[in-house]
Parts: sequence; C-alpha cells; structure tokens
Amino acid sequence: MGESASSIHDQVSRLRAEAETAVAAASDATALQAVQDRFLGRRAGAVTALMKSLGRLSPEERRSAGQELNALKQEIEARLAEAREKADTRQIEGRLARERLDLTLPGQMPARGHRHVLTVVREELEDIFLAMGYEVYEGREVEDDYHCFEALNMPPDHPARDMQDTFYLEGSAGGQLLRTHTSSSQIRYMLDNPRAPLVRIICPGKVYRRDDDITHSPMFQQIEGLVVGPGITLGHLKGTIEAFLHALFGKQYPVRFRPSFFPYTEPSVEADLGCIVCGGKGCRVCKQTGWLEILGSGMVDPAVFDAVNARLGKVVYDSEEVTGFAFGLGIERVAMMRHGIDDIRLFYGSDLRFLEQFRA
Repeated sequence: MGESASSIHDQVSRLRAEAETAVAAASDATALQAVQDRFLGRRAGAVTALMKSLGRLSPEERRSAGQELNALKQEIEARLAEAREKADTRQIEGRLARERLDLTLPGQMPARGHRHVLTVVREELEDIFLAMGYEVYEGREVEDDYHCFEALNMPPDHPARDMQDTFYLEGSAGGQLLRTHTSSSQIRYMLDNPRAPLVRIICPGKVYRRDDDITHSPMFQQIEGLVVGPGITLGHLKGTIEAFLHALFGKQYPVRFRPSFFPYTEPSVEADLGCIVCGGKGCRVCKQTGWLEILGSGMVDPAVFDAVNARLGKVVYDSEEVTGFAFGLGIERVAMMRHGIDDIRLFYGSDLRFLEQFRA
C-alpha cells in the first residue's frame, strides 16, 4: 500500500507510544541499546525505515512528514539519554550499597619517579670530593683530537689510541669525536684558567668507546680528578685516593696501589680495594685474589703541561715549579660493586623491574 502523509502520521503516533513503553521497560544499558537499535538503527530501525519512504510523497507532504519524523527521532533520543543517565545512577548507587565504599579514604596517589641509581652514585662521589675542596667541571662530550688525545701525550700513532679512537663525527672539521674519557676536560680547564697554575677539580660525565659486553658499554660515565700545584707528590695522591675510597666504601676495606701505565701520567698506579664481597678471603667476584680493581691514577706527565703551555703560547704550568696528579674511575663500576650487579647493560635497559630496586 502506498505511503501517504496521513499513514505516516498514524505510524509516528504508534511508534511514539511503543518507544515510550520500551524505554520505560528497559532497566540497563544493554536493554536501552536494544531499544535504540529497534527504533533508530541505521539499517533496520523503524523510524529509519519511515524516513526512507518519504521519497514517495509529494514535496509538501514530504516536508510535513519529515518534520514529524525528525521530531520523533529527537524525542526518542532524549528519552534514551534520560533513561541511560538514570540507569548509570542506579548502577553507581547499587555498587555503593554493595561495596560500602568509604568516601572519606584518601585517593590513590599516582606513581612517583625517582633518581636513577647512577645519578645517586654520581652525586655521592661529587659530594665526597666537594667536601675535600674540589671543583666540579663537566666539559664537553663532543671533543677534538687535540684535547682528547694529543694534549694527553697520545699522538696519532700512539698505540694507546687503539682502544679509544672510535666514534668520530662524519663531516666534522678538526676530527671531532665523542670523547673517550673526561681527561679532555682537564686540558680544557687548564687552558681556560691560565692565570694561576693551581688546580683541584673533578670531571664527571658521559664517555664513549667501542665496547659492548657485560662489563663494558658503548656509553658509560666516568669521574676523573686533577690536582696541580707546587710540591704535589705521589704521597698526596695515595692519601687522597685512600681517603676517598674509605669515605665511599668504609674504612674496613684496605687499599693497595700497583704500578701501571697511562700515557699522560708518570709514574702511574692502579688502586685496588679489599673485596667487599668476601672481605679479602677470595671469591668468584675478586677472582680469588681478595682485591677489586677500582681506579687508575698517577702523577701528571710533564709532556701534558708542555702541551698546554704550547697552546697558551706561554709557560704557565712550569713542570719545574708545579706538579700534579690525576685519577679516574667508572661510575657504573662503583654502582656494580656496591649493589652486586654483574651486567653493566642493566643500567641502560630501562627495565623497571631492575630500576625500582633502587628507589630511595
């Protein structure tokens, strides 16, 4: 039977009554969604079907019937929205009644971050040296060949470069590279402070080398120290290192020094700490020796002072009048020894299961 404005009007009246009854009978969100699909569904909704039949009416009838259908659609949508709000309220009230929530309890606090374990260790190392009168000087991570090697008595053909001569920046002028040690900062400090040849600094920061295994990382952190002045001796170096290690680990662990070699110090010594795991009895960690290698150090080679003087164009650090000592250690190594960590890569893996163990 063909549609007419009169028949559509009758169907609108019928659908309005049916929708009102259906919405009133719906008790939850699922039932209300079924009502919406029944009357307003895009494919099989009753109101939608009537909308599609408007094309068979005359223009005047189509306008009148269309307005009536739009009004019905808006009315049903409003009833559904009101019913949903009432259903949500009933659900919340029912949950409150069942669970008996105490609304006076404090809410859940969001998760709070904390400092990385390496940051904590670095700040502790800095604090020890600050208390001993040292200045913190960070320097640059991108260096040139002169500051990183040549001024430190490592010319281009020096074999000591083999382990460090690695991450160069492509297309950079002057052979720029990522620094392989913070010793380059010591050179920069002496060049930037030529008035008084008195130096007492530590240089912490990131360094980069082509290493990657459980005890080495392509990027790691060092803290190096430099002291320059009249009458500085190897005895001052040994006393400083011993005081530093005792402040860091405790006086119960002995410190010993062994001869070694570094291109920029002469003489050079390695410092060992009594094993903090076995107390010096010998274990797997210390390879049954009772000692842990902790840092390298030595008296500044006069060639380093000569290189700085040559760049300054005058003699400021006269090796006949001033001497100095330098030392350096890895911050990760201190953290690994302190916390019994056997893989340096864990520090940079961003695994919260590991990092959350060091929440202060």
